[in-house]
Amino acid sequence: MKIGILTSGGDCPGLNAVIRGFAKYVFNNIKDAELIGISEGYLGLIQNEAKKMKPSDFSGILNVGGTILGTSRQPFKKMTEEDRNGKSKLDMMKKNYKEMGLDVLVTLGGAGTHKTAALLSGEGLNVVGIPKTIDNDIWGTDVTFGFHTAVDIATECIDRIHTTAASHGRTMLIEIMGNKVGWLTLYAGVAGGADIILLPEIPYDPDTVVKMVNKRLDSGKAFNIIAIAEGAMSIEESKMKKAERLEYRNGRATGTEKLAQYIEEHAGVETRYVVPGHIQRGGSPSPYDRFLSTEMGSFAGELVEKGKFGVTVAMRGNEVTYNKLSDIAGKMKFIPEGDQRVAMARKIGIYFGDEK
Repeated sequence: MKIGILTSGGDCPGLNAVIRGFAKYVFNNIKDAELIGISEGYLGLIQNEAKKMKPSDFSGILNVGGTILGTSRQPFKKMTEEDRNGKSKLDMMKKNYKEMGLDVLVTLGGAGTHKTAALLSGEGLNVVGIPKTIDNDIWGTDVTFGFHTAVDIATECIDRIHTTAASHGRTMLIEIMGNKVGWLTLYAGVAGGADIILLPEIPYDPDTVVKMVNKRLDSGKAFNIIAIAEGAMSIEESKMKKAERLEYRNGRATGTEKLAQYIEEHAGVETRYVVPGHIQRGGSPSPYDRFLSTEMGSFAGELVEKGKFGVTVAMRGNEVTYNKLSDIAGKMKFIPEGDQRVAMARKIGIYFGDEK
C-alpha cells in the first residue's frame, strides 16, 4: 500500500507527534507499506513535490514543534478556479495523486484542510483526515490536537501579565488567538483568572466593559485582566462588513487596540494591551497533546489499514472515533448560546461585556 501524508494550514503543536504515531502504526502493522511525505501541504500535491520516507525519518520528533513535512495555506475557494490552460488546482492534485501511485492520502489540518479533503474524497480519491487546530473549532470532535498546548501557553501569558498589571495598577488586555471562535480564549481566560473575557460569539458593549472595569476598581481592586479573542468585536462592529470594520479600527485587523484606548479614555485608568501571537502555536506540544496526537495518528493508521476512507478522526468523550468528511466539511464548532462553561464563568464573577 502506498500512502501519502501532508500537513496543511497553520502550524500547530503536535503535528510531528501525529505524523510519528501514524508512521509507527503503518510500519508496524501494514505489510509492504510505503509512506510518501508530501511537502508544504496541498501545494506539494499540486506541484508533485514528495519523497519516500523511511522509519528513521520519524525518530526523535515526538516532542518537536512544527512539522517535518512543511505546511502552507491553500484557500479552498481557489481550488476549482481554472488557470489559462483550463486546469484547476483540484485537477492537478487528482493528476499527481495518480502519478504518485497513491492508494490513500492522509491530511492533517483544520477546517479549510478538511473542506479540501472532502472535495478530493468527493472526486473519488481515498482520503483520511486528522483534526488539527489550536482553535478547537472543528465540528464533530470534542478536542483537536494542539488545543491543550495552546491553552497552556496562553494561560502562562495571562499569568505573567497578572504580576506586571498588579505592580503598576494597570488594566491589561491580552489578545488570544481565535479569529472566529473563542474556545482558546475562554479556557485560557478562566484558567488564567481573567476578570473579563471577550469572545467572537458574544459581541460586547465597550461601555459595559468600562462599567465592569470601574466596578472592580471601586471595590478596591487595583488592576484588571481582560482576555480578548482576536476575533472578538463590539456590538457595533458585529453589524459591519469586514472592510467597514477594518476602516473603523483604523486599519487594524483586531479591535484590541481600539478597545484599550476606549477603556483608558472613559475609565481614566492606565491601559495596555499585549499580543502573544504565534507564540501560542509554536514550540513543543504538552504531554497531553503528545498522547492525544499519538492516539489520533495511530487510529488514522488503523482506518487506512481497514480501508475506511472518506472520514476524519475524532474524539468524543474518551473514545477515539471518526466522522464522514462530507458531514463535517464547512461546519464550525462555535461556543453555543447558553454554554455551561460560559455560565460557570459568569457565576464566579467573570464578565463577558454583554451584561445589562
